[in-house]
Amino acid sequence: MIITVTLNPAVDKTADLTQFEHGGLNRLTNIINDAGGKGINVSKTIKALGGNSIATGFLGGSAGILIENALNELGIEHDFIKVSGNTRTNLKVVEQNGFVTELNEPGPEISFENMTALEEKLLFYAGEDTIFVFAGSIPASVDKNAYCGLIRSVKEKGSKVFLDADGELFVKGLKAQPTIIKPNKAEVEEHFGMETSATEEELIFMGKKLLEEGPELVAVSRGAMGALFFTKDAVYSCPGLKVNAHSTVGAGDAMVAALTYGIDSKLTLLDCIRLGMATSAGAVTTKGTKPPTRELVDELARQVEIHTI
Repeated sequence: MIITVTLNPAVDKTADLTQFEHGGLNRLTNIINDAGGKGINVSKTIKALGGNSIATGFLGGSAGILIENALNELGIEHDFIKVSGNTRTNLKVVEQNGFVTELNEPGPEISFENMTALEEKLLFYAGEDTIFVFAGSIPASVDKNAYCGLIRSVKEKGSKVFLDADGELFVKGLKAQPTIIKPNKAEVEEHFGMETSATEEELIFMGKKLLEEGPELVAVSRGAMGALFFTKDAVYSCPGLKVNAHSTVGAGDAMVAALTYGIDSKLTLLDCIRLGMATSAGAVTTKGTKPPTRELVDELARQVEIHTI
């Protein structure tokens, strides 16, 4: 069983723009509204790969209803805590040159009672056969230790945990020793206080240091350059796949989804890596936060190269 946890979901509005004019008039085209938030994106991709998950977290207001309706149409099971206030709407503007500008709302107020109800719900689903995905930002009203506490609670019942967060949420969540983490290159550089772009050798050193914090698998995504994967037994390097990219929106979520789906399906580590690389590459070819088709993923998977370092 896979449970995706999205504390700060959103209606993702994605639009195309020739070139962003700061302080001027910008005319948007190809506007798409998707049910979003990192955990929800993970659930959508798992569904596209042929798997199932239960999406949970907090929803409120008309935007929350829109997300529920979208998940129902996709056939994705969900079990959210209803809160007062309105779920946020995020705008992602994709320029012709590939640059993406994101304008994200803060999200609704979350009470102590809301957090307690969520923890009780997660513990209901927790068990040795459950993988939890904690992904994305949290509302401003939620304590930065939230992921850490929730991860510890479900791990006590034998569950595996995938953490995909950045900044303070990542630092504090890492203390709970999640099973899998997937920072991108920039997040690793920030975590270790680097002021310049890290070389592959430096990334490998930092990836191994992250592994010492307790995860069983560390995946470091590098955009078009590919990704590095770290276990206690080996380090694997995968070059990026050549695809006709629309934008990088959702690529990281796609990799998280594929790795989680692969682990839940008891695929080998190398097959999980292959699936993760292919799904992530496929995601950059789609518009909005729509996942790639399974047919495209299977085609790209045959092109994945895995090198042991």
